[in-house]
Amino acid sequence: MTSDTPIAKPAYAAFADRYDALAPTKPHNALYERPASLALVGDVAGLDILDAGCGSGICTEKLARAGGRIHAFDVTPEMTALARQRCAGLDVAIREGDMSKPLDWIADGSVDGVLCSLALDYVENLQPVFAEFHRVSRPGGWLVFSMGHPMRDWADVRTRGRKTYFETNRWGMYWSGFGEPNPYVESYRRPLGDILNGLAGTGWTLDRFVEPHPVPEMEAVDPRHFAELSLAPAFICVRARK
Repeated sequence: MTSDTPIAKPAYAAFADRYDALAPTKPHNALYERPASLALVGDVAGLDILDAGCGSGICTEKLARAGGRIHAFDVTPEMTALARQRCAGLDVAIREGDMSKPLDWIADGSVDGVLCSLALDYVENLQPVFAEFHRVSRPGGWLVFSMGHPMRDWADVRTRGRKTYFETNRWGMYWSGFGEPNPYVESYRRPLGDILNGLAGTGWTLDRFVEPHPVPEMEAVDPRHFAELSLAPAFICVRARK
């Protein structure tokens, strides 16, 4: 991997098929983050939506079936191929793209909303990304994104290493829950202020900030994580407006 290779690309390429098979029902996704993020999105019927870092198209499909016209991209070719399969026949355009670089294939003011579900953790500098999302959004448009909770991640010594809470650090761990071999996934942890000030500094206005609770159905299928997530959040979900 070269120094300019996005850190998500080799990781997700290594287990894309397993991710695609398990993420639609995996409790942390299906019964925790995804419901919270999609509740912030709301009704998309008749809207032009950008699904940034779409992965294998799980949210892309849901947005399209809800009546949205979806433009989606992901940095991992294996994921975009799976997304095209999942969204075949729907009003969806999918391509490869790196959100840490300019989204030069998307015109100014061309989308009504941007969804970025659990993808910003793989980008070191958020402000240029937020600026591009702002550029492509129409006046009154929204941005909904989810990320790892900065305090939750910092509280784990595996995550923070020798860094203080106020520093951005790159870290990685072997993920369980997606079968063997356990994939090694790296991401960035950063302070909450950098996230919210990055929004404000690019013209977005914070609308809603959610530290999600697991949905009640999670207790029956994954009681251990239900209890853990009922005590403290693992993610943040944010809605901002232009």
